[in-house]
Amino acid sequence: MAVETPADRHVWLVRHGETEWARLGRHTGRTDVPLTQRGREQAAALGRRLADHPFGLVLTSPLDRSTETARLAGYGEMALPDPDLMEWDYGANEGRTTAEIRTGDPDWTIWRGPWRGGETADQVGARADRVIARIRSSPVGDILVFAHGHLLRVFAARWIELPPAAGGRFELATATVSIVGWERETRSIELWNEACHLG
Repeated sequence: MAVETPADRHVWLVRHGETEWARLGRHTGRTDVPLTQRGREQAAALGRRLADHPFGLVLTSPLDRSTETARLAGYGEMALPDPDLMEWDYGANEGRTTAEIRTGDPDWTIWRGPWRGGETADQVGARADRVIARIRSSPVGDILVFAHGHLLRVFAARWIELPPAAGGRFELATATVSIVGWERETRSIELWNEACHLG
């Protein structure tokens, strides 16, 4: 039986710091690209942003760019890896920019596909739903999640019970903080894409 979720409980979502591929707009799914120096500095700034807030549970994608962001932000020891938080599997489009992909598929977007050899939006949505179920059944307080741009955008869409492809409406920069929660019994987005800690 799921634990009832109080209206004052929140889930803090953190996109990992900058990588070279993220800076260049290359789709980075399962390739383990390290943080840049700027990405490491962003992770330290995230630590200062999050430091005064207690978290009962910290989850992270097992990919290095997320676990390293969690570690540099001060949560390495308590962050539990969850494979459902891995970034979208882009298949044949891994490492390519949107402009490169559109030379062969002029109308392509990650939200509409086609997804040659990779995950569909609905498959990523199913993973986000499993994370949401884990969070909702957890008996602890606020939860902190370190993950990836497209995955977190899908998560936000599913959190407010929209189709996974609605994540295309939520822009999300590296090393930003977003907060989702509840307004009474309705799941809501309270803060999105905050970057004030990055100066």
